[in-house]
Amino acid sequence: MRIDLHTHSTASDGTDTPAELVAKAAAAGLDVVALTDHDTVAGHDEAIAALPTGLTLVTGTEFSCRLDGVGLHMLGYLFDPAEPELARERELVRDDRVPRARAMVGRLREMGVPITWERVLDIAADGSIGRPHIATAMVEAGVIDDVSQAFTADWIADDGRAYVNKHELDPFTAVRLIKNAGGVAVFAHPRAVKRGQVVPESTIAELAAAGLDGIEADHMDHDATTRARLHGLAHDLGLLATGSSDYHGDRKTCRLGDFTTSPDVYAEIAARGSGASPVTR
Repeated sequence: MRIDLHTHSTASDGTDTPAELVAKAAAAGLDVVALTDHDTVAGHDEAIAALPTGLTLVTGTEFSCRLDGVGLHMLGYLFDPAEPELARERELVRDDRVPRARAMVGRLREMGVPITWERVLDIAADGSIGRPHIATAMVEAGVIDDVSQAFTADWIADDGRAYVNKHELDPFTAVRLIKNAGGVAVFAHPRAVKRGQVVPESTIAELAAAGLDGIEADHMDHDATTRARLHGLAHDLGLLATGSSDYHGDRKTCRLGDFTTSPDVYAEIAARGSGASPVTR
């Protein structure tokens, strides 16, 4: 089995619609794919309706979190999307994305970057608006060569010159809410070098004690040494170790299935999730 548990669609900052994403997942030879758009479940119904025969869909979300000034992401799988407390927090995070993105566009324009709010909205379409949409507008304007160059201190990286904070969950709260909604909580790319500061292992141990189910060990932003270290940490803490592409369509260089999760770990995630079930056609 080939299992990719972290992908994005146009419901947030990917470039493939949910229907296109599941079609491409099947074409890439995946058996299981998780749709984990940022702070939204808006793409799930379309992905389910378009699910090719033989492909299993795991519903999920990548939640925006912050702890002691460090931004991080928490993957939630197979939770009940209608659970009131989690739905309310998801809406707060999602709704704050618009004024935050607009403020960043304003700061960039003050710095002489010739992008417009209207163009950023066009790029985001109906998706949950985020920094990659702003970065795409910057590429179009010829300010930078590719999206990744926007995520630096010069531009819109955390604490960058044009960065603006948004409503984000405390990760301990995120774990609690995901678990209370019958879901499975996995810390996404915990050692992504491009994020600068990282959460210390002692905090990951505290999250494990608070109910964290796993960590995303195999990821394009982790080198081989880091991946081995995270697998060891997961073993020591009794956590599941997942692998995923973090696919965003044309917005990132990663391809579906670049990193995968073992069938045994996937089976455990499916067994632990009680708020929703994997969907297979």
